[in-house]
Amino acid sequence: MRGRNRLWVLFVVFAMLAAACGGGGGDGAEETADTEPAAEETTPDTGGDISEDTTADTTDADEGGAPGDIATDVGVDLEAGVIRIGLLSDLSGPFSPLVQQIVTAHEVYWEDVNRNGGINGLQVELVIEDNAYDVPTHLQKYEEIRDEVAVIGHSTGSPHTVAALPAYQEDDILAVPLTWYSGWVDPQYNSNLMHHGAPYCIEIQNAISYISDDIGGASTIAIASVPGDFGLDGAAGAQIAAEALGLEVVYDGAGKVNPTDEASLTEVANGIAASGADIVVLVATPGAFASIYGQAVAQGFEAKWTGTSPSWSPAFVAPDSQIREAVARDVYITVPFDAWDGESEGAQRFTALMQELRPDNPPFDAYNEGYVEARIVHEALLRAYENGDMTRAGILAAAKSLDNVEFDGLAFPERYTGEPNDMVQRHSFVYRPDLESATGAVVVERDYMAPIVEDFVFEGACYELES
Repeated sequence: MRGRNRLWVLFVVFAMLAAACGGGGGDGAEETADTEPAAEETTPDTGGDISEDTTADTTDADEGGAPGDIATDVGVDLEAGVIRIGLLSDLSGPFSPLVQQIVTAHEVYWEDVNRNGGINGLQVELVIEDNAYDVPTHLQKYEEIRDEVAVIGHSTGSPHTVAALPAYQEDDILAVPLTWYSGWVDPQYNSNLMHHGAPYCIEIQNAISYISDDIGGASTIAIASVPGDFGLDGAAGAQIAAEALGLEVVYDGAGKVNPTDEASLTEVANGIAASGADIVVLVATPGAFASIYGQAVAQGFEAKWTGTSPSWSPAFVAPDSQIREAVARDVYITVPFDAWDGESEGAQRFTALMQELRPDNPPFDAYNEGYVEARIVHEALLRAYENGDMTRAGILAAAKSLDNVEFDGLAFPERYTGEPNDMVQRHSFVYRPDLESATGAVVVERDYMAPIVEDFVFEGACYELES
């Protein structure tokens, strides 16, 4: 019977991963964004659907902001009229189905900005590299574009970003991590990085609190994760929530999940199933989550499950997934952004823009993360232009002066001034799987902050990442 279950689970995992990879590519993820010049000269009002409510004020070229008065060094060419933004993205590794969607959103965002005048007439070009979710490759790819780009608008992975941080610091370059590690608001990492969204540690506290309130009567919890920041930062948050809510930890598998080792996945699945926990926190890649969940469910185990947002894949509830009904029953997801075609003004606008510029792409909630990352960079560039300093150091200083970046409800406002405890994001969207939804999930709570999260005093990273 065990062998039959294992084969069934592997079939499910392969089917889900194939579905995810098939749907997330977007158009031209490894090519630069369309930088066709605007049809006419524009004023500093960048206009367009996605940029009409910017935080930074711009300065008219005739009022002290003429290109000749703007300081530049790397990645901004006033004579050619371009700004180059680098994306160091996992386009072929374990998170590629997610990241490909996010990169597509970057392309769409900047295409719209360019056709509406760019950054005060300067057109944005994207320089996109695949880091394959590999630290040495990430460092190599940065070296290759180091003398080309003004900003790193996307840096996939916490270990990858931390490894590159000395180079980012040496170059005075701004970087936006695609990772919700809690250390990004810690001063030891914060110098060149722009955090956004509730970090894993806080996201999981929100998820556990919401589940506990939703089902009532929960008294036990099982915790399992992959090693490293992604897993252990979330596992640390689960431990904090368990203590605060009085939940007994009946299985502790923090750091025990090895996504490439079937024996590891089976051992964790068996441990979770044997624990009898009411709530399961599993912070892992989507493939590992599916395998462990499928094996536990095959043993008749039933609980409420959650993980950090990158653990989720819409392929879990695809029509050909044999676990779709169970996932719809059991799983909760906390996410830092609104859904595709969500209720917020920002989500509605960006969904319409995606449909206009990528009409053949299927709907995905994760496009909205690309919007958030691009919007942060956009705000920094506008402020730097206003300051007359579009050097790398000038763009970084401008970014760090932003005290209220708005996303029109698509995500929660971010601030980059003040103390870490004031800057850390505490709000989440709560999703539940939905078999009828175009993206496989729906928002059930639009602005959730658990009482334990509101009271949580952030004094540093929940998990100390090795540099």
